[in-house]
Amino acid sequence: MSPDRAVLRRAIDRGEEEGGSVEFKERLTKDVHLADGRLESLAAQLRHRVLSGDGEATYVVGVTDDGGIAGIEPAAFSESMDVLSLLADEAGAHIEDVETWGVGEDGLVGVATVREGAVLEDDEHIVVGTAGHVDHGKSTLVGSLVTGQADDGEGGTRSYLDVQPHEVERGLSADLSYGVYGFDEDGPVRMQNPHRKGDRARVVEEADQLVSFVDTVGHEPWLRTTIRGLVGQKLDYGLLTVAADDGPTKTTREHLGILLATELPTIVAITKTDLVDAERVAAVERDVERLLREVDKTPLRVERHGVDAAIEEIDETVVPVVTTSAVSGDGLDALDELFARLPKTVGGSTAERFRMYVDRTYNVTGVGAVASGTVKSGIVEAGDELLIGPMQDGSFREVEVRSIEMHYHRVDRARAGRIVGIALKGVREADVERGMVLLPRDAEPTPVREFEAEVVVLNHPTRIGDGYEPVVHLETVSEAAAFYPEDGQLLPGDTGETRIRFKFRPYLLEPGQRFVFREGQSKGVGTVTAVHGPD
Repeated sequence: MSPDRAVLRRAIDRGEEEGGSVEFKERLTKDVHLADGRLESLAAQLRHRVLSGDGEATYVVGVTDDGGIAGIEPAAFSESMDVLSLLADEAGAHIEDVETWGVGEDGLVGVATVREGAVLEDDEHIVVGTAGHVDHGKSTLVGSLVTGQADDGEGGTRSYLDVQPHEVERGLSADLSYGVYGFDEDGPVRMQNPHRKGDRARVVEEADQLVSFVDTVGHEPWLRTTIRGLVGQKLDYGLLTVAADDGPTKTTREHLGILLATELPTIVAITKTDLVDAERVAAVERDVERLLREVDKTPLRVERHGVDAAIEEIDETVVPVVTTSAVSGDGLDALDELFARLPKTVGGSTAERFRMYVDRTYNVTGVGAVASGTVKSGIVEAGDELLIGPMQDGSFREVEVRSIEMHYHRVDRARAGRIVGIALKGVREADVERGMVLLPRDAEPTPVREFEAEVVVLNHPTRIGDGYEPVVHLETVSEAAAFYPEDGQLLPGDTGETRIRFKFRPYLLEPGQRFVFREGQSKGVGTVTAVHGPD
């Protein structure tokens, strides 16, 4: 017996021992199990199972009534999960988790955990993009914030933020957010066991307000990924780390430039203060303040002026500075208070129509294609009929929302500003790409291959002329594009109009969207002013 099959066999045997809280189903179909009268009786059965298990039931799908392993085709398994979700909703419960095993060449068996209580409503939360040079303690600081645990001095808490391969295989999750914690009336709600995806769901369920952290990469060669993380998400705030034992670096300046170019309110955390003396900390504070003033920003020392002043003053021009140590815990209470009280800045309008740019895609066995990203506007609900695209040829494909999850917790709906994973029916994962857009079925989108923009050249060794090809980062789009300046050329420091054409394929753009462009040491920012068709 294979290891996976042995695990499945043990799960089934355990279910048989537990009896009343476990139900075996070979498959569930909409035509049979949702027919008149059947839905109510099956929902009542599910409710009984949940009550028998003290609020939790287990449904084993793809097996015979006596627990024999049968296996069903992926499409049949997906339909079974859809039906089970509807039954759970009718019974005032929700599917908490699903694990699947392959049987034979194309068969699946799944174990679904059903829990008492309706699915989570979409709570308020802020999204913070982290940035900073490699080894400046970015991930370690966030690891200590979300767990409340002191670091061991070796960066141990950063391991809580790593995305494990099995999470992608088995979880329907938006892993853009690599850390989450929250607050209720008693204070912080933190992860107790961050290696368990269910612990993230607990935080989401218990907290009145959530704080999600979006990861970026500290290594200079991966600046493109950092730009995607900071530009491609609907972030409320930026958190830039500067290590006290190193001070601001070239990468620090690059990341600060991206944060400020996108007009993102930013907090600077000076980390690793436990490694140096007070004189060195003061020197790094002065270096950070000097760096901020060089780009016309006003630093505000939280230790001197207080959290109240930081919350009142933080904007695109005022940057709070906090000294911290993940080892001693210094400064973490100030960050907790900041994140608990800072308002959401980019909630987006729920009155606008739904739109979400796809950032990541993956395939979940028995579920199918999953697109994750940040909802840009409007509201999306399970069962919604949408379009996704543009495809390589500029077309859009019709899809249906199978389910939505946020931090491993299934939700009925999600609104602007939320980081979610959306399971889609009607498209293969291989056909979904980063930079595509999800929008309502009755929308009439026009793919854009070429557009006009006003740009500011922040840095360039010579001049920008016709045919200059940087990478344009707009929403989650990261694509090479050719520039054709209106005046023939653009010099460092210039602001001017240019026509821009994507090199390989069209995307969905609209006037007013901001972007960053970069090629080698050259970089700049821009705003879309007009769009043209796909040709």
